Formats: sequence, structure tokens, C-alpha cells
Amino acid sequence: MDRNLAMDLVRVTEAAALGAGKYLGRGDKNIADQVAVDRMRKMFDTIDINGEVVIGEGEMDEAPMLYIGEKIGSKRGGLEVDIAVDPLDGTNCVAKGLPNAIAVIALAPKGHLLNAPDMYMDKIAVGPKAKGHVSLDFPLKANLSILSRALDKSMDDLTVTMLDRERHSQLIKECREAGVRIKLFTDGDIGAAMATCFDYSGVDMMIGSGGAPEGVLAAAAIKCMGGDFQGRLAPQSEEEIQRCIAMGLDHKKLLTLDDLVKGNEVYFAATGVTDGDFLRGVIYKANKVATTHSLVMRSETGTIRFIEAIHKLDKKPVYAK
Repeated sequence: MDRNLAMDLVRVTEAAALGAGKYLGRGDKNIADQVAVDRMRKMFDTIDINGEVVIGEGEMDEAPMLYIGEKIGSKRGGLEVDIAVDPLDGTNCVAKGLPNAIAVIALAPKGHLLNAPDMYMDKIAVGPKAKGHVSLDFPLKANLSILSRALDKSMDDLTVTMLDRERHSQLIKECREAGVRIKLFTDGDIGAAMATCFDYSGVDMMIGSGGAPEGVLAAAAIKCMGGDFQGRLAPQSEEEIQRCIAMGLDHKKLLTLDDLVKGNEVYFAATGVTDGDFLRGVIYKANKVATTHSLVMRSETGTIRFIEAIHKLDKKPVYAK
């Protein structure tokens, strides 16, 4: 794939972040999400790709989301690609003025990203030093012991992160019994999974259940960074099980990193909407100027770029105003 696609994707996440950031702390997560979707869709129309959303936020009857199966891009004979999107990961964070909201995209050649329903997924993520060692099929305490040896850390020096949800109460209990440190977060598990691959984050493993779209996006990012990620779809009803069957998926199957993101040609881009652990949020300045902080990665080369941009909004098309 053309490496210039990386910068195109950053422009898309920047547009989404610039739109959603206007609603920081206003208490309305839905309008922030919708604006991010609208900006992202308009920007995709300027890119010479023939893309299909293979995992996103909703189905066709739930517009204006970027729904599963939606065709995006200019479609002028462009490259056929799979796209995974979360126009605003951390909608509650924006609504409440909290950290770690980001706009996110992953892109890969057609057939290379998991095509799955929008439902829960059980997940585990670790950094490069623990790649190939842990598994969702192992008990948590076994994974912690393995992780301790892989990282050459004592158990009480390990840090595990997970969403602050009642469904994780047993995981929290087991972590406490094992003596490991726990870092809970309220929303946005893409960034939390990615944190396992940044030494300065202090996070060694992410576990728990969250959205499947976020799982595929996290897997794409982690593939670029050399870490490891596994998932398993977790349908909550018979209807969701039937959706898996209709899409040719075994919901009981352990999904490895290569099941979620095939090959080694994936791009990942994210722009901070609110300040977070590794990306700063949008800042609006005088005279219609705004700044953004983004991350773009390419798995083929392993390149990781942080991009700081200054936007003169009065010179931007309507999607950035």
C-alpha cells in the first residue's frame, strides 16, 4: 500500500477530533460522537480508496454511525481496503471533560481485518517482551505468573489495567489476591491496550471485556508496535450468536493477533480529543486556530510518528469548522 495513506488517515482523525473537541464537558456524548462521525465521513470522501467498514460502531439502520458494510472513500478506482473505525473512543470522556478520548482508524488491504459484529469481546493485551507468552485460554493467575517471568518483574511490581466495570469484579479480586497493581479506567480501552507497548506508561497488561470494534483497532495498533493481543467474541444474547453464525464466525474461537489483523500491511492513526496518557487533546486558540496531537503507525516498517499540527480553521473546508 502507498505509504502516503498514513498522512491521509491522520487528516481524517484530525477532522473528527476537531469536531468532537468542541463539545468538551457539555454533557452530551451523542452530539460529540455524531460530529466526529460526520467529519470523518466527509474526509474519507477525499481519499482515493475504495474502502469498506468491516467493523465499526453499528449497523446500517443506526445511521449516522459509520456502520458495518458501509462503503467509504472516493471510490475512483482506488485501492480496495478494509477499514475499522471508532470516530470517538471515549464519548463519555468528552461529555464529562475527562482524559483519554481519541479519534481512531485502522486500514489494511481487503480481507485483512476481522469482519465481525459490533458486540462485546474478551481481550488481553501485552507489550513486545511478553508476546507469545500469555493467552486468554489461561487462568488469570497463570498469565500473571508468566508475565512476571517474561518481564523480569516481581508480582507486586506488575501493573494490570482494565475498564472500571462491575463485570470485572472477579478479575479485580484475582489481581488483588495475586498482589499486582491495578489501574482502572472509565472509558476508552484502545489507548489502554496500546499503553502496554509504551514503557513509560508503566502498564504491563490489559484484560477484560469491551467493544469488538475497539478490540480490532487495538490489535491493529499493537501489531504496528510489536506487542500481542488476543480476543474472543462475547455475545450477550441468542440474537448476537446468530449474527456471528451469519457472518461465518465461531464466537467461541480464540482470535489471535493474526486472526484479527492478517498480514503485515496495516496502518493505524489516532488523534487526541482530550488529554491522555500518550496524546494531548485539541486546543482551540484565538483567531480560529487549533492544535492537534496525533499518532500514526505502519506495521510493515514499524514506524511510529507523533504529529503536532496547527490548524487555521478559517482556511479549512466546512468539515473542520
